Amino acid sequence: MGAVDPEKDFVPPSFTVKELRDCIPKHCFERNTLRSFSYIAYDLCGVAALAFCASYIHALPVYLQALAWIAYWVCQGVVCTGLWVIAHECGHGAFSPSRSVNNITGWILHSALLVPYYAWRHTHSQHHKNTANINRDEVFVPRTKSFRGLNDKPSTPSWRLDTVFEESPMYHVAKVVAQSLFGWPLYLYRNASGPKYARGASHFNPKSVLFRSDQVWQIIASDIGLAITALVLAYASFVWSVGAVVRFYGVPYLMVNFWLVSITYLQHSSPRVPHYNDDEWTFLRGALCTIDHDYGWVLNTCLHHINDSHVAHHVFSLMPHYHAVEATKHLKAKLGKYYYHNDTNFLVALYRTMRYCQFVDDTGSVLFYRNTSVPKAE
Repeated sequence: MGAVDPEKDFVPPSFTVKELRDCIPKHCFERNTLRSFSYIAYDLCGVAALAFCASYIHALPVYLQALAWIAYWVCQGVVCTGLWVIAHECGHGAFSPSRSVNNITGWILHSALLVPYYAWRHTHSQHHKNTANINRDEVFVPRTKSFRGLNDKPSTPSWRLDTVFEESPMYHVAKVVAQSLFGWPLYLYRNASGPKYARGASHFNPKSVLFRSDQVWQIIASDIGLAITALVLAYASFVWSVGAVVRFYGVPYLMVNFWLVSITYLQHSSPRVPHYNDDEWTFLRGALCTIDHDYGWVLNTCLHHINDSHVAHHVFSLMPHYHAVEATKHLKAKLGKYYYHNDTNFLVALYRTMRYCQFVDDTGSVLFYRNTSVPKAE
């Protein structure tokens, strides 16, 4: 988030999908069902090993137990987010050439994580088809200045760092925490951060405006999956106690929410990356408005590279994650300045993006984030 003006002389990219596809080795588009299942086995072993270790936390000295639980929650949250990513891959059809294998696997994994698989799959598909379209995208759609009721406030480009905010830093920290922990359930329940046409719509309602009439039974199937998981959790609470379920499942679930929302937010929100109105938007321009983030080898691996190869994923969503890193190298070379990446520390990037990226102007074909800060006094 430097002080370089990304808007000056900006020209939307003019690549074609074929150009980008041709620069990537053909084997990167091949899906291998057995290899995909190996990643599920890898993640499930991690979940089981962590849960097993956590079952002995009570044997530790009291002064170490709190630290041990925090370590478990953080690690289990990361590993379970990896499972979420694999289910996400099923939703795209990138897990296997078989549609049935994709859907059955995705439904089981997402249901276990309290995600309505088919409902999410549909709205996520719309997000991919309309990425960075200010009117039709599905997630983290920038609000306009008038919508936020800020017409009497300054409209400062978000890339400028030499400014002063009215709000305290703790205000933005609180927003990061609230969005990261509760943004995902709010998105599912009332489509928070979604487009204008569907604000308040629920992913659990088969008759929601989010879905077509022929998708009713798929949404019901999603709800059945959630009901089964809820019953399992209720039974576990009866057998082991509510506290045990909260410690072993509930808090890691919140950590999954944190990673899911935070990763997605940073992938699609940046002072350097535009959103488009209908007159300038194309599928590929929107797909390229995605930012890769490197979180280090451990997190990149545990998260199955959803964070550092997301540009490739948006351009070619049928590509499995285990080929996306290689494909990213070729895309980066081809795209040049139109390949966006950010190596800023994860937490710092979250704070800065929340603070500096507040709204976009109400009019314009190419829209960059703005905020209400004012230049520092000389």
